[in-house]
Amino acid sequence: MSTDYDIVVRGGTVLDGSGGEPFRADVAVTGDRIVAVGEVTGSGREEIDATGRLVTPGFVDVHTHYDGQITWENRLAPSSGHGVTSVVMGNCGVGFAPARAEHRQALIKLMEGVEDIPEVVMAAGVPWNWETFPEYLDALEERQSDIDFAAQVPHSPVRVYVMGTRGAELEPPTEDDLMQMRRLVREAVEAGALGVSTSRSLAHRTKAGQLAPSVRTEDREAVALADGLRDAGTGVYQIIPDTSLDPQEQMTLIREIASRSGRPTSFSFMQMPDQPDGWRVFLRGLEEAKQEGLTIRGQIIPRPTGALLGLELSMHPFSLHPSYQPIAHLPLAERVAAMRQSDVRRRLLSERPDNPNPFLRFVVKEHEQLYVLGDPPNYHQSRDRSIGARARAAGLDPLEVIYDALLERDGREILIRPMANLTGERMDGAGLDLLGSDRTVLGLGDGGAHYGMVCDATYPTYFLTYWVRDADPEWRVELPRAVRMLTRETAETVGLLDRGLIEPGYKADLNVIDLDRLHLHAPTVTYDLPEQGRRLVQKADGYDATIVSGAVTYRGGTATGALPGRLIRGAKPIPV
Repeated sequence: MSTDYDIVVRGGTVLDGSGGEPFRADVAVTGDRIVAVGEVTGSGREEIDATGRLVTPGFVDVHTHYDGQITWENRLAPSSGHGVTSVVMGNCGVGFAPARAEHRQALIKLMEGVEDIPEVVMAAGVPWNWETFPEYLDALEERQSDIDFAAQVPHSPVRVYVMGTRGAELEPPTEDDLMQMRRLVREAVEAGALGVSTSRSLAHRTKAGQLAPSVRTEDREAVALADGLRDAGTGVYQIIPDTSLDPQEQMTLIREIASRSGRPTSFSFMQMPDQPDGWRVFLRGLEEAKQEGLTIRGQIIPRPTGALLGLELSMHPFSLHPSYQPIAHLPLAERVAAMRQSDVRRRLLSERPDNPNPFLRFVVKEHEQLYVLGDPPNYHQSRDRSIGARARAAGLDPLEVIYDALLERDGREILIRPMANLTGERMDGAGLDLLGSDRTVLGLGDGGAHYGMVCDATYPTYFLTYWVRDADPEWRVELPRAVRMLTRETAETVGLLDRGLIEPGYKADLNVIDLDRLHLHAPTVTYDLPEQGRRLVQKADGYDATIVSGAVTYRGGTATGALPGRLIRGAKPIPV
């Protein structure tokens, strides 16, 4: 029997990504495009019953680090298991291209320190069948995935490619160096890079403590990258500012980048504990930039963000103690047995972290504001549930309570060490003050990075449950707006105007969601990276189906094996 369409999603409640009210409709798909929305009388080769379900555009995640993962595997998890159908990688000024052969190991060391990807994983997994960024894109063109992926050209590899050892050792550039960096950005964007990224964050270091090449650069170098975008006439600019500076000073550079490039600019935007009112300065700056015609957005994540700590993870409060090093590489069961010995416990409790990297010491030295994450995971806990509060109630040293907590569940307990988006008496991460602004955009999930320390790429599921379905009415994000924030707003931010809406002509990226059943599980550890490398995974219930380019990629949270995802080369126009 002949069919009229490839897929018809029947009778769902459509939230089309525009922010408008939901409506009941069928959605018909032919090839990789939506071809009809409404009452569809024809039949589909595949029919999906969406009665009582939400039908949304696929989610677009603008801040990931799948630059390496896409070269060695075909599933961009965890993002693809949480309704995400398009991702943008190459953020934070780090990546794998451009790269001369003699610089590859240095880039691996940098990604190991900045993004917590084990060196052995990258050494085994990254094929290095490129040197220039256009060649990297050509290599990615050959890859197939469960979702689409776009790349940005990162500042640190560009700097090292141009300056060699001088760039890695943070020497200032010559005028010729700046011109070459500007040219490389233009060439990358003209070849299909979605934009350029940089980092000024002092936390971005190798494991040995050496700063990323981009961090201490002069403002004129960041502006030279912006000039490359201006030369190309397209692309976006992403930056992590130096949060040790006054917020107004940070905003001044961001505004100069946006003005000089003439292109959309976004930056990592969090409520920082050492600058509790700094977010207000940034919001004012965003509004002023809007009034002046500059397109600047602050990338936010809709929950407190920080490090997950545990014996099975990359770090925990005793991982840098001298007496831990002899047992650090033992199998988990043997480490747990060793730590239960009274002499080992006594030594570990008496020591302090010893490591050359100040950021790593900062992560593990917090003993008061730690929490047991729990299952289901609780990212918004009240301060009276902290390890410090529990220790005071029991009359114990917090380190003793932490030590015992780490040994729970045979050493698999996970603690959360929040580091940003903390306000008031609760962990009110990215509260309505940030979520409510039209100058912010959802992001910062970091999928493909921090394999043993962070699993924030699952934020779409958390956002739809914590902030939408389960929220108190006075601070709830309404569902139509929430879907727009996950779809059309993110797509527009990076110039992917062919997706993020359910309308005829748009890309057939869709989710069918059972909102009542939507549930985020606690993170767990698997060893499925190259060389049996470790990573955190976090599954979800409630995604009945995910469709990418007209192919069903997930049913009930299980991968179908379909790999329709491809490289996105450059910005995409609104479909005709």
